[in-house]
Amino acid sequence: MNTQERVGIFVDAVNVTMNGGYGLRYDVLRMFACRGGGIASRLNVYLCYDEERLKEDAEYRHKTQRFCEVLRDFEYKVIEKPIQTYTNHETGETISKSTIDMDMAVDLLTQSEKLDKIVLLSSSGSYVSVVNALQDKGCRVELVGFDNVSTALKKAVDSSISGYLIPGLLPIDSPYSWGETGSRVRGVCYDFTQDEGYGFLRFLTRKEDCLWITDSRDKKSPYKTVFAHISQFEDDFDTGYLPSRDLIFEFDVTENDKGLIAENIVLVSAP
Repeated sequence: MNTQERVGIFVDAVNVTMNGGYGLRYDVLRMFACRGGGIASRLNVYLCYDEERLKEDAEYRHKTQRFCEVLRDFEYKVIEKPIQTYTNHETGETISKSTIDMDMAVDLLTQSEKLDKIVLLSSSGSYVSVVNALQDKGCRVELVGFDNVSTALKKAVDSSISGYLIPGLLPIDSPYSWGETGSRVRGVCYDFTQDEGYGFLRFLTRKEDCLWITDSRDKKSPYKTVFAHISQFEDDFDTGYLPSRDLIFEFDVTENDKGLIAENIVLVSAP
């Protein structure tokens, strides 16, 4: 791994928040994006806001200002864009529109000249052609998404990971640190035997560069595997959908003499 790898992070903040990423820790995001010794060269967060509401709603104004201040503490550049509104003269309907997609696409293309890797946070399939152009220029593109992520976008990027799976990226209710016995984590069910009624879940334990080493038996793998019995899934969950790498589960990590076990397994995200 080249420790001088130049990394860029580009986040559509409203898109992420509206699609499962509420409460995202931008400091953790920076550490994840720069795992393996990368250098944070370009950190952009794109924020669209309601200009009229900003003037009239003190709480909204305070939250927006505070959000921007926290991001700047982590050395992100916040690109603020007001939502554009216009009236449909035929129906009288007021329509809101944002230029964030276009602004971010232009910056991705122009700023990629000095980047080796780009970490993109958005669920929008409108970035597929941009991703292809970035790759043609020799830039690696990684996607961090939550809910409603475009299938075409996931296929276009070099790697895609659910933000739910990154330790510490989103809040989680647990008195123990992620991965410790007794802690609550999120993972995927990569193997399940319908006849036997059991399978295995995998969860990420470390923010390391070798995410492709998914076999937890390999010492270099940043993953751990836990046993999962059908009785530990929610009563209304149809285990016929398993195994699946698209379904994200939250569960308690416990341990007995045979190894790690998943308990209280709850579905938190599905395509």
